[in-house]
Amino acid sequence: AKSFSSLPALSPMTAKSLTISVLLKTRRTAMLDDTLQGCRVLDLSQYLPGPFATRLLADLGAEVVKVEPPAGDPMRFFIFLDDDGLSPLYKQVNAGKSVIKLDLKSKSGCDCFAELVASADVLLESYRPGVMDRLGFSQAQLHALNPRLIHCALSGFGQDGPASHRAGHDLTYMALSGMLHHTGTVETPVIPFPPISDYAGGQHAASMVLAGLLRRERTGQGCYIDTSLFETVLSWQSFGQAGVGRSGRSLEPGHGLITGGMACYQIYQTKDQKFVVLGALEEKFWQAFCLAVDRPEWVGRQYEKTPQAGLIKELRALFVKASRDSWVALLAGTDCCFEPLLNPDEVTGHPHVQSRQLLEPPLGKALPAEVRFPAILNQQIPSNRQPLREVSAQLIASRWQEG
Repeated sequence: AKSFSSLPALSPMTAKSLTISVLLKTRRTAMLDDTLQGCRVLDLSQYLPGPFATRLLADLGAEVVKVEPPAGDPMRFFIFLDDDGLSPLYKQVNAGKSVIKLDLKSKSGCDCFAELVASADVLLESYRPGVMDRLGFSQAQLHALNPRLIHCALSGFGQDGPASHRAGHDLTYMALSGMLHHTGTVETPVIPFPPISDYAGGQHAASMVLAGLLRRERTGQGCYIDTSLFETVLSWQSFGQAGVGRSGRSLEPGHGLITGGMACYQIYQTKDQKFVVLGALEEKFWQAFCLAVDRPEWVGRQYEKTPQAGLIKELRALFVKASRDSWVALLAGTDCCFEPLLNPDEVTGHPHVQSRQLLEPPLGKALPAEVRFPAILNQQIPSNRQPLREVSAQLIASRWQEG
C-alpha cells in the first residue's frame, strides 16, 4: 500500500511510576491517524466548509494537498491576522496539510493538476456548477484521468435545480432551509455562531468521501458525489419539518419545547451579569432542580402551557439573586442538566476539557490553539496536528508519480 505518512512512534511505557494521566498524555499513537494512511486527497476548496472536511480526513491519516490560486485562499486574510500575516482560523482549519499554488487558468497549472489527479484517491472542490467543466476537468475528463477517483463536489445548493448557480454563505443557506426561523426570540431571529452550515456541510462531505472510499473497496470504481451546504442544514430540520401541517404543533421561537417556551429548558442571567443554562427536560431532572433550589411548588408546573412566561419570570427572579459560580457550586451535586455558560477562555480551563485533553495550547503566537479530533480510538488520544506547510506543486506531483 502506498504511504507517505510519517507516523509517530510509541512513547516508552516501561516506567511503572507513571500515572494513568501521564500515560494517556504521552502515548500519541497512530490509532486514529493511520486510518486513512496512504490515501491522497486533493483539496480544491476555499474558506471553511471544504477545508474543514479535508482536515477531518487529514486527522484520520490522509495526505491532504490543498490547491490554492496564486493569490491564495481568501481565508488566509479573514477577519484578523497573526504576526505571520495569516488568519488563525485559516491555519487551524488547514493544519496537517500541504499547500501548493496553481493557476488553473494556465496550461502549465492544468497540466500539473492533471498529474496530481491521476495519482489521487479523492478530489474535493467547492466551485459552483460548471466551473470544473470550464477549467477542463469535467466528470468525464476526471474519470478518464483516474477511474478510481472519489470526486466530491461540495457546493452551496447542489449541481442542479433553480438555485444551483446562486451565490450563498452560511447565513443564506440557514435562512432558506428554515433553520433561522427557529432561532432567536419571538421578536427577531438571530445569527447563530459558529457558522453551522459551513461546519455541518464539511462534516457531511467528509462522511460521504469515506462512504465513497468504502464503496471503492467493493467495486474498484471511483464515484461522483454531489452534496451541498443547503441540503445538509435542510436535513437537520427534522424538528421543524415535523410540525408542518400539524395544527398547534409548530415549534415557533419562544413557544416550543426547545425553542425558549419552557422554563425547564432556558438560559438565565445571574447577579454578576453572566449566564447559566438549565436543560431539565425530563421530570426527574426538573424535580431534582426544584428541590435543590428549595422550590418544591414548581415540580408540578413543568408542563404548563407554553410559552411559560409566568414560570420563566419566577426562575429569572431566582437566578438573578446570586452569581453564576454560586449557582454552579450549589447545584454541583445535583443531577439536573445544569451548566454555566462559558466564554472561550473559560472553556480552555474547564477540568473536563483538560482531563480529556481536548484542546492543545498554542505553540507560540504564530499558531492558534488546537481543538483535537473529537474521538478517542482504543483509549489512544489523537496525535498533535502538524502546522500547514507550503510546498512545491511539482514536488508533490513527482513524488506521487513515483508511487
